[in-house]
Amino acid sequence: MHHPVRRRLAALALALPALFAFGTAGAQAPTKITVGYVPIPDLMPLYVAKEQGFFDKRGLDVTLQTIPINPNIPPALQSDSIQIGTVTPSVLMQAADSGLALKVIAGGSVLTPEGKSPAIIVRKGVEIRSPQDFVGKRVGVAGFGATLHVLFRKWLADHGVDAKKVNFVEVALPQTLDVMRGGTIDATVPAEPFGMRIVQAGVGTAYGYVSDDFPASGVLPIVYGSTAAWQQKNPQAARAFREALDEAIAFHGKDPDTSRAHMGKYLRMPPAVVAALPVPRLATTVSEDQLRFWIDAMQAQQMLKTQVRSADLVVR
Repeated sequence: MHHPVRRRLAALALALPALFAFGTAGAQAPTKITVGYVPIPDLMPLYVAKEQGFFDKRGLDVTLQTIPINPNIPPALQSDSIQIGTVTPSVLMQAADSGLALKVIAGGSVLTPEGKSPAIIVRKGVEIRSPQDFVGKRVGVAGFGATLHVLFRKWLADHGVDAKKVNFVEVALPQTLDVMRGGTIDATVPAEPFGMRIVQAGVGTAYGYVSDDFPASGVLPIVYGSTAAWQQKNPQAARAFREALDEAIAFHGKDPDTSRAHMGKYLRMPPAVVAALPVPRLATTVSEDQLRFWIDAMQAQQMLKTQVRSADLVVR
């Protein structure tokens, strides 16, 4: 009486391994993405999404690869050695100007007047009473044509100062404190945490903030970009990547201590330093107006040869 049931159970037991094998073979493999990034606090969502498994659960196999020199990121994207890169808008615009088809798939952070960053730090003993006093001074920047160089030149122009009369000196961010202490530069506009270190060391003080004149919508200091070809081939992966960053931002709002610990791992900084780091406003949305800010600023500084269009850069 029970033999038919036993036979069906036995048959099912034999079939299950084959069913599971088919399911494994038929399952979609994770999309492998190597992200080239510059280790800065603005990318906290990237670190959190990696450590908390927010990429994994969306079928993304994400590897983070440090690329400390931002202009090296577009060539790495073009060669497909990385698929997504954290690129500054100034570098993005210059790459687009040279004919490289890039797309912005997500925003990183937003600098606003309330954020008081980036700071214009003046070496102690150097007298700066007005923006005009920067004429003839030696100002350290992390890279000629880089984000902070462009922003400070715009700040000077907005205050009626000819930026060509300021002596800019290229200084690697980790060396800025020592270079300023040695008197080689009179002022600097560094990214964090390097500005904070200069002030804490008593070597310089904040004269003002480049962000004081920013529009209410804020300014994008860094974005996540890919080649247009990769984005068109992987629209779902690009969308999932952005959603993982959004989840990481929400996580940071609920558990900032854990997210800062993750950030410390990737910035390679001790907990005490990480705890004091200012975290800018985090947002993955990018508007055409926010990119147009950079296009206008760079055209005013004669950094672009072609008509770069913000509409061509945003993923819709």
